[in-house]
Parts: sequence; C-alpha cells; structure tokens
Amino acid sequence: MNRLGKVLFLAGVLLLAAAIAGVAQPRLGRTATASSGAAITVTGSGTVNATPDRASFDFGVTTQAATAADALGRSSDQARAIVSALEKAGSDAKDIQTTDVSLWPRTRANGTEIVGYTASNSVNVIAPLAKAGAVVDAAVGAGANNVDGPSLDTSDQSSLYDGALKNALADAKGKAQAIATASGLDITGVEKVTEGGQANPLPYLGTAKASSAAGVSIEPGTQQIQATVTVTYAAS
Repeated sequence: MNRLGKVLFLAGVLLLAAAIAGVAQPRLGRTATASSGAAITVTGSGTVNATPDRASFDFGVTTQAATAADALGRSSDQARAIVSALEKAGSDAKDIQTTDVSLWPRTRANGTEIVGYTASNSVNVIAPLAKAGAVVDAAVGAGANNVDGPSLDTSDQSSLYDGALKNALADAKGKAQAIATASGLDITGVEKVTEGGQANPLPYLGTAKASSAAGVSIEPGTQQIQATVTVTYAAS
C-alpha cells in the first residue's frame, strides 16, 4: 500500500471511530430545551354593598259572583281601578304589568253542584323606594285585597356588578401571589380568566335604613352584589 493509500485508510478509521463514539454517547449531540413554566389557578370572590332604591309589588283582587262572566268582569274592573290609582300615585305605565288572571268554580261540599265563581286578577308594579309606601296605600285604597312584596333591588345593577368583579380579580391576584411566594415562584402573566357568573343580590342585615313614606313604611336595608372569577396565572 503506498503512502497516499495509508493516509486515506487512517482517515476513514478515525471518522468511523468518531461516529461510533457519537452513537454510544448520544448526550453529546443533544440540544438543551427550557422547561415549561408553572401555572397557578385560583378562584377569587368579591362583593359590593348597595342600598336598594326601588321596590316591586304584586297587587291582586279576588271577587265572587253567580256567573263566570260576572265574577271575571268585577275582577277586571277592580284591577283597572288599581292600575289607575297606581298611575295617580306616580307610577309609570311601563312599570305596571298584569301578571295573573284566574277563574274557578265554587261548589257545595259534595263537589258536584256549582254555586258560583271566583275570579282573581293581579298586577305587578315597580316603584322608586321613596314612593313605595304611597303606592301600597293607593293600591289598597282602590280595592286590592292581596298584597305581595316588596322585592327590593337596585336600579344600577350593571355598574355594581362590575365593581364586584374588580374586587374578585383583586382577591384572586392576592391568593395567587401568596401561593407563588410560598412556592418560590414569580408570577409572569395571566393565562386565562373565567367569570363565575352573576349572583342575585343578597340581603345584608348589618345596616338597615328607614324610608319614610305616607302610610306604609319600607325598610331598604343593604344588599350585597357578589361576583366570582377563576384565574390561571403563568409563573416561573
């Protein structure tokens, strides 16, 4: 074998040895990959206190007559009188709604002989809290013999709920920060936010305030508007 052949043979042997070493030790050819960051998921809750500023009532009348038409006619007449009285007391027509019209027979004890009919009619009204007492007086004075209410709420539900959401987010952030600190992590951003859904206003009995009105007195008290959120934070 001449000199050039020996050199080429030796180079081939060296390349083959290097290839075998690479297969035997694959770690030498790997690329480092950064591990994915941690995630912290928490649920936060928030509340806002509000004083109700409006009240909802159902006013009904029940009448009796020998015939179905007469009973229903009397009930309808009294219901119209109630609506008129509510409007005179300051209620807007858009805030007055008929909610029930009913008619049923009255029978003797044996249940087989009809002796007359009973009819009922009910209207719902939403009124500012300052006028609630006057509204009740007007309806009863016009013939309402069934009163159901009040159902109290606030007219600005949307902005109050937004405030509760902000408080819920702040609560969630505080919880996540506490978990991150205890785990030796740093919060790097927000990955996901899920709203828990709007809750109905809840009565809060701590601070009741009296509302003066003619006749009937309505106590508004205080309500809590609640909100919840679930937040996933990225951490490293």
